[in-house]
Amino acid sequence: MVRTTPFLRYLRIERFGRFHDKTVGPFDEHLNIVYGGNEAGKTTLAAFVGGVLFGWEEARGRRNTYKPAGAERSGSLIFSDGRTLSRTRNVDGIDGDAALVEDIDRDTFRTMFSLNSDELRSLRNTTDTTAKLLTAGSGTSSSPAHALAQVSERLAAFTSRAAGATQSIPQLIALRNELRERQNEAADQADRWRAQDRELHELEPERAAMAERVDESNRLIESLSSARAVLEALDGERDKLVQEIERLEGVQAAATSEQRERERGAGASLARLSSNEDRALRDRLDALAAQQARLAHGTDVARANYTSSAAVYEALLETENGRDEQQRLRTDRRIQVAFCVVIPAVLFLLGVPLFIEGRDRGALSYMAIGFLLTVFAALLALGGFALLFRPSKHDTALKERFQDAHWVMVQDKKKLEACQAEERQAQIRLAEELEELGLGAADGSLRQARVLLDEARDARADAALCRQRQQAAAARAAQASARLAEIRRERAAATARAGLSPEVHLSEVEAELERRLRQRAGLLEAFESMNQRAGELATILSQAEAEGSFDRYKIEVQQVSTRLDEARADFARLLLAKRMLQAAIATWESKQQPEVYAKASRLLSLMTEGRWTAVELSSGGTLLVADAARCTREPVHLSLGTCQQLYLALRIALLTSADNVGRAIPILADDILVNFDDRRRIGAAQALVELARTRQVILFTCHPEVVRVLKKAAKQADCSTVIIDL
Repeated sequence: MVRTTPFLRYLRIERFGRFHDKTVGPFDEHLNIVYGGNEAGKTTLAAFVGGVLFGWEEARGRRNTYKPAGAERSGSLIFSDGRTLSRTRNVDGIDGDAALVEDIDRDTFRTMFSLNSDELRSLRNTTDTTAKLLTAGSGTSSSPAHALAQVSERLAAFTSRAAGATQSIPQLIALRNELRERQNEAADQADRWRAQDRELHELEPERAAMAERVDESNRLIESLSSARAVLEALDGERDKLVQEIERLEGVQAAATSEQRERERGAGASLARLSSNEDRALRDRLDALAAQQARLAHGTDVARANYTSSAAVYEALLETENGRDEQQRLRTDRRIQVAFCVVIPAVLFLLGVPLFIEGRDRGALSYMAIGFLLTVFAALLALGGFALLFRPSKHDTALKERFQDAHWVMVQDKKKLEACQAEERQAQIRLAEELEELGLGAADGSLRQARVLLDEARDARADAALCRQRQQAAAARAAQASARLAEIRRERAAATARAGLSPEVHLSEVEAELERRLRQRAGLLEAFESMNQRAGELATILSQAEAEGSFDRYKIEVQQVSTRLDEARADFARLLLAKRMLQAAIATWESKQQPEVYAKASRLLSLMTEGRWTAVELSSGGTLLVADAARCTREPVHLSLGTCQQLYLALRIALLTSADNVGRAIPILADDILVNFDDRRRIGAAQALVELARTRQVILFTCHPEVVRVLKKAAKQADCSTVIIDL
């Protein structure tokens, strides 16, 4: 069958999931099989088509959105008539002729056009989906089912009692009654406002006279307050400056005394050292310390050598005179005697009997063995006696070792005495040199000499700090004296501005200010009472001028009444439209739905080999399936495979019945036959081929037997087939 409507020809994937710059196709207008192993990208291709048509999946939870790292998803669907649909970002929308997908929405696509084994377990909102598909091709500009849903939604808005429902008739009636009550209250309030306006005009002259008296009192109080604040600040600062000057004089005296004490404690010569002289002394001490360390090291080495050689010599003495060595020599002698006597005797006693026994028997082997043992015993006895009478080399070597050890010990002792004498001379020279450098208090100790230098340096630093404190205290005392003179001039100017004597005391100013404050408090109390009443009246009247609530409520009552009349008229029209749409949809479904369920029954019977023969809706709108004996069951009581076959048959029936809906959109099936046995898979393949004769079908699978079954079914039905290997 040749169709004139466009169909999907190529997938052009720029970036999506694992694919980059890839083209998949060409696809045929009927049946297409995309074959590939696990992780070849079949599910990715199905998700890509839905993403281009209705937007990419957003990242929610752990769902795979196929978004490449560091890049946007993008790609195109190329159709047979040359039109292209493209998408990069969801916010930019689809790029191309959107008329290709304007008659279906995302939910319809996912429910009817994009199928997988999980989707085949149910058909959510069966009645709504059926009405949406069957009425989408009714010839109107929009689906009657969609229009009915919109009308029902608007009717619900007219009857809603929820707050904020602007078109609700109950809300409008309640608002009109409330506005009428407010209109009556506004009329009563207007009479009260006219009486308050007369009272405000009578109060104005009294407030003006009282305001003049309060202003004069405020001027006098402000002058006295300013004078008091200035005098209080200046007198306080003067007292602090006098105390500061006395403290600074004490600081100068203490700094001078501390400087002298520091210089005496460090010594006259060390206290006057410059930085260069201090560094030179420290360098010289470092050189003397290095020399002293070399001499100490030589003495330590000589002492160690002497100790080692003396230990060797004493060890030789203990060995020469020890009982252990004599016992060892006696033991060695016994072993030699045993070797020379016992072993040859044993061999002789064995050899002679063997020789005699062999001669008596005439056995040459016994005679030979006996003879050899006797000869070997004689040789061992001769060798042993030779060893017993040979001179001992051990005694000679021991005497030589004793003489060598004594000579080495004497040499090491002489060397140690020489090093110790040299070290004592160096210590004497060190004490003399430290005395010359002014460090005689160190008693010849380099460590103590460094301590003296450190103390002298700290004393010089402390003395410098003392001089700095003395100079700073003197400078600050001079500044404080200058500020005292300025304070006297500022105090005279402040008292003159307040009309007071230059020598007036602060307590006198505070007493006069307290009297003026009591006088003003009485004036303010009376004035505040007048102002409060006038303010209350003015506020009330200003609100009354801006309010205009009576006229506003009157207008609002008329507006709400008009809106109520219009809402009632709109409600009547919408109610009539709802009844007309319900009647039209019922008429349309009465013609189309029997055909849909008849097709679904035939397809289910084909897939199940006649085991289940009918699909129907109960009076309550529940989907039922009947077997050959007309025994009905709900889908929840079917096996997984049979349930999937039921919903696949129902979808194919809906799609073939509403074949003018979503004509350009392919049916995507991702391994939907995996739960079918071999025999039922053949029937399902025939049903899919039947669908492919009127719509483009793209089936994704990783099973070669599915490919074979589909090819065979397509060949039998004379339906063109394209196989694409990933």
